[in-house]
Amino acid sequence: MSSSPSSFVSSPIQSNMALFHPFLSHSTSLHHLPPTPRQPQPLKLLLSLSSPPHPLRPLIPTRKQLSTIKCSAVADIKPPAPPLDEHQEEEEDHKVLVGPTSEAERRGERVVADYDWTEEWYPLYLTQDIPDDAPLGLTVFDKQLVLYRDGSGELQCYQDRCPHRLAKLSEGQLIDGRLECLYHGWQFEAQGKCVKIPQLPADAKIPKSACLKTYEVRDSQGVVWVWMSQKTPPNPSKIPWFENFARPGFQDTSTTHELPYDHSILLENLMDPAHVPISHDRTDWSAKREDAQPLRFEVTERSDRGFAGWWGKTSDPSAKSFLRFEAPCSLQNNREIVDKDGEKHYFSGLFLCRPTGQGKSMLIVRFGGTKRSPLAKLFPIWYFHQNAGKVFEQDMGFLSSQNEVLMKEKVPTKELYLNLKSSDTWVAEYRRWMDKVGHGMPYHFGHSTIFLPKEPAVVEHAPAGFVAGVSASLPAKGGIGSMHAPNLANRYFRHVVHCKICRNVVKAFQAWQKALTAIAVASTALAILVSGRQWKALLLISAAISSAGVYACSAAIALNTTNFIRTHRRL
Repeated sequence: MSSSPSSFVSSPIQSNMALFHPFLSHSTSLHHLPPTPRQPQPLKLLLSLSSPPHPLRPLIPTRKQLSTIKCSAVADIKPPAPPLDEHQEEEEDHKVLVGPTSEAERRGERVVADYDWTEEWYPLYLTQDIPDDAPLGLTVFDKQLVLYRDGSGELQCYQDRCPHRLAKLSEGQLIDGRLECLYHGWQFEAQGKCVKIPQLPADAKIPKSACLKTYEVRDSQGVVWVWMSQKTPPNPSKIPWFENFARPGFQDTSTTHELPYDHSILLENLMDPAHVPISHDRTDWSAKREDAQPLRFEVTERSDRGFAGWWGKTSDPSAKSFLRFEAPCSLQNNREIVDKDGEKHYFSGLFLCRPTGQGKSMLIVRFGGTKRSPLAKLFPIWYFHQNAGKVFEQDMGFLSSQNEVLMKEKVPTKELYLNLKSSDTWVAEYRRWMDKVGHGMPYHFGHSTIFLPKEPAVVEHAPAGFVAGVSASLPAKGGIGSMHAPNLANRYFRHVVHCKICRNVVKAFQAWQKALTAIAVASTALAILVSGRQWKALLLISAAISSAGVYACSAAIALNTTNFIRTHRRL
């Protein structure tokens, strides 16, 4: 998993901005180019389709249809270019579009790798966020799991199904380190053995079949991984190892997000640096839409396990990042920076994705480095968590609709995408990798192949698997309160319930909000009752300060629980 990114000189503050943005090159500005003045240039676009659209189906042209579309743009400031013949048009397209990467692909031959999705380690959860006193319900593709710590603090993982009547064990509780099903009180301990059935006669033995299917889990570099195969013994060598995270002095900020679109679309988005300056314009200190430009890509590795290579801005050839994708769904973006004193610093953006069912995924995001900006230390961790939530919300509309189109069209991505060499190289590489291994997955969308899910998606009206304390103390089951509504489009549901830090922060601000409200009301009442001017003034000042504190707490709560909405979409 190691790499050797290029080195270049940067100031400490500039280099450490990379910690807080998914793509480091947009977060570390070495040479700022002045914004290019954009003159309004009205264009006239003429499209003619070879055949009318189907009356009952919205028009979404495939690549084959696009080949019959004639496009021309006429600018008012200069005469139109002479028309090109069909061969010349194809040559021009080949200059900008990603083409075949091998002779086999040019001949239309498919290369298939030996692959079984169950014989992989999948990232389940951040170790720091696993509750000590409640079970946790998780999924990998369509397999439902329950994870918890037993009485000795060891992690246990089972199929999330009680052998009695199939109730979810993640909706149960922990009693003396045992996992209890709250439907009838059956209790289980390590290795999935049933040790108590309250309804069983005193002289009867517990049936041997009253046991749970177990899964192997390992804690590595702060992440819990699960081996999904029930046939093949766990292979520890397949657990990813991230070299930068093991370096002395390396610090990271880690968050977990549940997202309402397929894991392949999520990974596409994460390996797409071209969208960052547009979609995330001014989201943090660095992304600016005027920085949108052609990018350089160089694929250096291709294998059955993934791919890797360099990428960077064309405007700054010295600034390069090293991207690596490794099966089943790990993506890292690394950079090395040499400061003015000649000291080398390492920075990483790590994305650990877990497919959680059709149209759903969970992502662990980890940004870190061996040097951190003094400015970044002034902000609390929850601020960066909510900013990460904002980033995902900015893309959510695009990615959800993309997911919907792929499911409806039922064709490979090469029939729908126009991948540019200067922006979409990694996306094309990823979909080609899916062509090689997709046959070993429950379903996939490849560049040239597609395999749709055989079973319909399961929709849970009452969300299962929350931390028990949260479910009990908050209306997390959708009873009242929009903040807690069971909806993947809701930031509280997507992130806060999975994050100990943000849950505690929200609770603390709610407590302060109530206390300050009481102080403001009491101070105002006393100011009305007292007669002395000095006391009135002091009490009114106290009420004003308390009211300001209430407003600040409300703003902080909203910041952690309210979705970002673009200005032009707000009512």
